[in-house]
Amino acid sequence: MPNSFKRPNFKAFSTLALGAFGLAFQVPMAQAMPISELVVTYAPEGANAPSAQAQDDNAVWDLRDIYPSVAAWAAAREAVASDIAALVELEGQLGENAQALLRGLDAIFAVYKEVTRIYVYTSLNADEDIGNADANARRLEALATYSDLQEATSWVDPELLSVGSARLEAFLAEQPELAQYRVYIDNVLRGAPHTLSPLGEQILAAAGKVTGAPSEIYTILANADMPWPTITLSTGEELRLSQAGYGRGRQLPDRNDRQLVFDQFWGIWKAYESTFGAILGGHLKALQLETRERGYDSSVARAFFGDAMPPAVYETLIHEVNLGLPTLHRYFRLRKRMLGLDGEMGYYDIYPPLVQLDKTFSYDTSIDLTRQALAPLGEEYLDAYNRGVQGGWVHVYPAEGKRSGAYMNGSVYDVHPYVLLNHNDDFDSASTFAHEYGHAVHSVLANAAQPWPTAGYSTFIAETASIMNEMLLQDMVIAQAQSPEERLFYLGSALEGLRGTYFRQAMFAEFEFRVNALADQDEALTGARMTDIYLDLLKRYHGHDDGVVTIDDLYGIEWAYIPHFYYDFYVFQYATSIAAASSLAEQIGSGDADARARFIALLKAGGSDHPYELMKQAGVDLANADAHRALIRRANAIMDDMEAILAGLED
Repeated sequence: MPNSFKRPNFKAFSTLALGAFGLAFQVPMAQAMPISELVVTYAPEGANAPSAQAQDDNAVWDLRDIYPSVAAWAAAREAVASDIAALVELEGQLGENAQALLRGLDAIFAVYKEVTRIYVYTSLNADEDIGNADANARRLEALATYSDLQEATSWVDPELLSVGSARLEAFLAEQPELAQYRVYIDNVLRGAPHTLSPLGEQILAAAGKVTGAPSEIYTILANADMPWPTITLSTGEELRLSQAGYGRGRQLPDRNDRQLVFDQFWGIWKAYESTFGAILGGHLKALQLETRERGYDSSVARAFFGDAMPPAVYETLIHEVNLGLPTLHRYFRLRKRMLGLDGEMGYYDIYPPLVQLDKTFSYDTSIDLTRQALAPLGEEYLDAYNRGVQGGWVHVYPAEGKRSGAYMNGSVYDVHPYVLLNHNDDFDSASTFAHEYGHAVHSVLANAAQPWPTAGYSTFIAETASIMNEMLLQDMVIAQAQSPEERLFYLGSALEGLRGTYFRQAMFAEFEFRVNALADQDEALTGARMTDIYLDLLKRYHGHDDGVVTIDDLYGIEWAYIPHFYYDFYVFQYATSIAAASSLAEQIGSGDADARARFIALLKAGGSDHPYELMKQAGVDLANADAHRALIRRANAIMDDMEAILAGLED
């Protein structure tokens, strides 16, 4: 998952996870969150079991780069409380003159920067062991500090609006150092119709301490408190069906075992359907508070406003994904053929690898392979990459109690990005490493090129950087494969990535759109109703009615398992990002001499403009069908290659 988050505009809140999705550390978040470059790639779906591998010094991140000790963190939190209180005294001064505006914004942004540091330290520390009560308490204390800061700065946007655009423009022209706040000021002015009175802003900011509760409850229930059963497989082995166990069990070679895993796992979630319905319903009600109080026409309008995202981007995605479903169904039929399935293909046949690869990818191998794959991006990119793999940045291996999945957090501007992995020495681990280091290099380049107020970048761009790394790695290992079977393995992995990141995330986006639309209309959103909505989408995307993949009604409860739905229209950006990466990779691969330079410029740009405009400058317009069709071309080319190999093996 992440997410990369923007800088503060001191208004409102929504709830976003700031950690490995399963994920969650949830943070009440202003439309422009100070916790900026957190990019999260979650995979409870591919969650790994704890590893016996020792965590040597090079395999564990060094949080002392943020604070030398917990005591130092506590002292910083105590000190920043005074700084927060002092910000209230700035009220009424921002419009006096250009120097007063600069002093005020410098002070405000400096406190946000420190509170970000305070929060990130606790979130990373808590993810080392999600059962550590002390670490989780510190994280909640950091969240409370952030909420206090939001409340203390709730007057800022209304005051800037009262100063007026003409006077603010004059200040910007007079004082060059205000240029770093240009994007922020423009966004405040653009948001005038949705900005409340100082009192209204204060009330909404204070409400952030409450409205984040549903996602916190979800996280605890889904990750810690669910009563996971233990099943006996056909081999006699016992498997505990936690999220990690499900991630392993759904890939088992025996089809009956896979069906048992699905039926038992989703049966547990089904038993909590009403509870999860109430939790997600509570989250949607919290979003509705902001939608209505700020006068947005819909939840979509609210969610897209901060990025100035044209609705056509979402509309084009859904239109093109649905046009592309025959390509997805072609993949499912190919998968059925390669798995040698008789009769119907079930939902539990989606995940087992098409080809087994008896090959180990150690952490060092992941580093070296990724370095080779990134060569087409040039020396500047590789220099940033090499700085990040020398130690202290990464928590590498699975461990008991450690957060599942993987993510990058680049929000501590003056330090360096941090990466959480659950490296299991397989190709998926190598691919995940490449993905997360796409985020890490993005943060390194953006932080070096931009001041803190504009270094944070949108998720809309963030995932493009990481997926580009994955695609370069895929293309390299496919070209270097030593046998048809190995080549098939990598091709199948690439194809599965397109399914999971494009089609599946778009399906999630349709679900999110539907439930938010119902919330907009004050419709009752029970768990059962959410299951009906999700099941309808699940069947359409998988060709159930056409006999492509058979979807058991029980599996409609899968919505309850997806943490992305607590991150406010986050998921559609995965799908747009992989479309953008496909288009950019196609441009670079075609010999477009400027494509690489445009891509690097995109990464360096951080949040210096709205993400849609930055992406267009890089050569991709996601309100246009071309990028999406580049992805469909890539998927069909992969399947053409796979079918040719299969034909050769069958001769």
